[in-house]
Amino acid sequence: MLPLLVRFVLGPLVRALYRPEIRGVENIPAEGPVLLAPNHRAALDTGVITFTAMRQVKFLGKAEYFTGRGLRGKLMAGFLGGLGYVPVERGNAQAGLAALEAARKVLDAGGAFAIYPEGTRSLDGRLHRGHTGVAALALATGAKVVPVALSGTEDLQPAGKRIPRRAKITVTYGEPLDFSRYEGQDSSPAIRRSVTDEIMYAILELSGQEYVDSYHKRPDQSAA
Repeated sequence: MLPLLVRFVLGPLVRALYRPEIRGVENIPAEGPVLLAPNHRAALDTGVITFTAMRQVKFLGKAEYFTGRGLRGKLMAGFLGGLGYVPVERGNAQAGLAALEAARKVLDAGGAFAIYPEGTRSLDGRLHRGHTGVAALALATGAKVVPVALSGTEDLQPAGKRIPRRAKITVTYGEPLDFSRYEGQDSSPAIRRSVTDEIMYAILELSGQEYVDSYHKRPDQSAA
């Protein structure tokens, strides 16, 4: 019930209020497994995709967001579930595998799943080298990949602001990429790298960002 409320009631209200420019939404297949691969500019990117994709899209979310107690905790869990978040444990050696498995279940069921190939938000506005998880999912499930370019989302919620403000937002959904030519080769690191680079190039073409051929590192990280 809540996913329908988000899609058919809250979605139109948010689009009417913030008026994002949406391009190429018809490129998202109406049914069947599909991976959305967006650049990552801001914390609100997930919400922007949720309200513009015109199809229920699943994302990974920290499991602790779903374990709050009392009425508030239940409401938060229900709201996040309605937005399409899938709870996944983090902070252990199996976290990466668990995340990929959760995503694979969505795709195997014919759903739509979004994953940020850069792995984290870009703090310098540039497009950084993609991690190969997106390729592993596409190759293992046969899902087509729709590259997505987000622009202006970094201006939605400036530091210190709790309520998003009006900003010029553009969301561009590119033509689906089909990697069926690599069927049966999903265990090859070289193939995964090649597929990931092709996806990143497609995002680059849509976004017009400067590309950096290195993984993005946050100030408190020593490696990505």
